[in-house]
Amino acid sequence: MSRIYSIIGCLLLLVSQNLLARITIEISEGTEGTAPIAVVPFAWQGAAGQLPPEDMAGVIESNLKRSGRFSTLPRTQMLSRPSSSIDVNFKDWRLLGSDHIVVGKVQSTSRDQYLVQVQLVDILREKQVAGFSYPVHKNSMRRLAHQVSDVIYEKLTGEKGAFNTRIAYITSSGGKEPTFKLYVADADGYNAQSILSSKDPIMSPAWSSDGQHLAYVSFENRRAQLYRQEVLTGKRQLISQFEGINGAPAWSPDGRRMAMTLSHKANPDIYIYDISSRRFSQLTTNVAIDTEPAWSPDSSHILFTSDRGGKPQLYKVPVLGGKPVRVTYEGDYNARGVYSPDGKYIAMVHGRDKRYRIALLEVRTEQMKILTDGNLDESPSFAPNGRILLYATARGNTGVLSAVSVDGRSQHRLVSKDGDVREPAWSPYNQ
Repeated sequence: MSRIYSIIGCLLLLVSQNLLARITIEISEGTEGTAPIAVVPFAWQGAAGQLPPEDMAGVIESNLKRSGRFSTLPRTQMLSRPSSSIDVNFKDWRLLGSDHIVVGKVQSTSRDQYLVQVQLVDILREKQVAGFSYPVHKNSMRRLAHQVSDVIYEKLTGEKGAFNTRIAYITSSGGKEPTFKLYVADADGYNAQSILSSKDPIMSPAWSSDGQHLAYVSFENRRAQLYRQEVLTGKRQLISQFEGINGAPAWSPDGRRMAMTLSHKANPDIYIYDISSRRFSQLTTNVAIDTEPAWSPDSSHILFTSDRGGKPQLYKVPVLGGKPVRVTYEGDYNARGVYSPDGKYIAMVHGRDKRYRIALLEVRTEQMKILTDGNLDESPSFAPNGRILLYATARGNTGVLSAVSVDGRSQHRLVSKDGDVREPAWSPYNQ
């Protein structure tokens, strides 16, 4: 049993005790090869002396910048601040090197109600390429800014944006007797809401395919138990409480099944749980430790971590059963594998010379690329468009969440000023 928990401990790579949920963004790298864009502060059409409830232009600018696809013009360098496409001086913006600009206005229409108008303007072609007009309540303005960011991103890149999605993560605070919390927040770390609080550890949050539920492991009864919980209502259901390990839940792409690790038959193996029938079926049978299952996007097979070759490496096995096939060979340690939404890549924790970093394996070519440069990087989770990886890492003695683009050119951190955060999970689109 000591070997089991030693390896499970390595797989988790948890780095600290004093965790809180408040998060801010620090963009650390990434302008090379990006498209220049300017997001002009929106004009305010409301009561004099007042400000709009949300700086929507600031939210849009931050979203586009941390996507890794755009470099944004600082407001201090703007020669003018147009609020409509007809007010744009194309010569000035070309001089500043912007390919596109975003302009807009916020109009107060009634108590707590606003009309937001946004235009995307192509500077090189001197024409408006998109325009939006939205009525919105003040409490929904930040969410609307994320939605507008998604539209702009898709218009300019041809790819779906992922700004109007959510992340889940776990915190703990309280020193010797910590309180553990499971949080759900916007993709940029704002609007964090605690959906579970416990004096005992919480681990391994995983989103359902429709974004309505989270599965996780709780030790609230002094033993590992696996739950699924409805995010909106807090209603939850106990899935598994066998003797030993009940861990690493992973939802199938259709949301009908859940893969997990169970050890009630002595060795940790991969099992599949059918949501409707509540039946378990064993997928792997080995004296080794098999853990951390992840579904392929087409649901044909399960990726998992195993030490059956002597050290933790990634393997895959058909969902209907069969002989596992080893996937990774490079490095001393490869674990916590997860597929990109399109199935072209596998992200993982890659260990070599006692350094643990996030790596990306191209499935077709089997080429591996190291994306991060930390010593203790953990828990990679893809954005639903596959462009960004969110992961946990250490900054000094503090645990933070970081993100890196799949090409490695853009990085940013989501930092808690008061403590550490761990085990991020990025939601799907459907929510």
